[in-house]
Amino acid sequence: MAIVSVSSGRKRSGAKISNAVLLLLAACFLLPLAWLLTASVNADATYELTAPVLTLGNFSAIMNAQQTFIPLLNSFILAVGSATVTVVAAVLAAYPLSRYQMRFKRPFMYTVLFGTCLPITAIMVPVYSLFVQLNLLDSLGGTILFMGATFLPIAIWMTKNFMDSVPISLEEAAWIDGASSMKALYYVVLPLMRPGLAVVFIFVFLEGWGNFFVPFILLFAADKQPASVSIFRFFDEYGGVAYGELAAFSILYSLPVIVLYILSRAMGGSFALSGAMKG
Repeated sequence: MAIVSVSSGRKRSGAKISNAVLLLLAACFLLPLAWLLTASVNADATYELTAPVLTLGNFSAIMNAQQTFIPLLNSFILAVGSATVTVVAAVLAAYPLSRYQMRFKRPFMYTVLFGTCLPITAIMVPVYSLFVQLNLLDSLGGTILFMGATFLPIAIWMTKNFMDSVPISLEEAAWIDGASSMKALYYVVLPLMRPGLAVVFIFVFLEGWGNFFVPFILLFAADKQPASVSIFRFFDEYGGVAYGELAAFSILYSLPVIVLYILSRAMGGSFALSGAMKG
């Protein structure tokens, strides 16, 4: 007499439900991507996913400095500038938090963690007023500094975790040889945590690359706006949308993100001391 396991039946039904949910989620991501790819080469692109009338006219229409190249360059300047400022400041802030015992270290770290949850919209009014007083409105440099400051809390938290993995005994050896704290940081600690710094840099770069709200508020001139803001040019004042050109521009806009993702995967996301200590 065959014995049917109740638990195995439940597992099969649970697996079917899980697969159905996963397929539904996959469709939610893949269908918009399919529309993006087909609309970019469709001469009659609309908001619907249809068989494309193949053409490269959408790409050729946006291949100009004013519509594509200058906004992408501005995005690159803002993302790289804010990432550089953030990483430098995060290293200088994380070093004492990682290496020294302080009385208010834990409350300070909780404050930093709270800063990662603070919505940017909550501080834009006083920031805008400050930019008016300092005459920094419509300034790429001022916008870079502010964007770097907004990414700093999470960057400090991440950098400290990477720095904690570097044994302090290596710095102590450098101190015995006469190196100062800053020299030990520059010549000993930073080379060993380069993969971690790369992770922080890429994270902040991606945040800056896709940031819309801050440049939209602080930058006015068309030749200073990044691609995240200039994408509005594909929408006219009467509600019309150039769907084909919008899709082609979106693909070009996403290429740096894809490249950085591939690079981060190639790095393996690991943090190793690579033989810094003898076993």
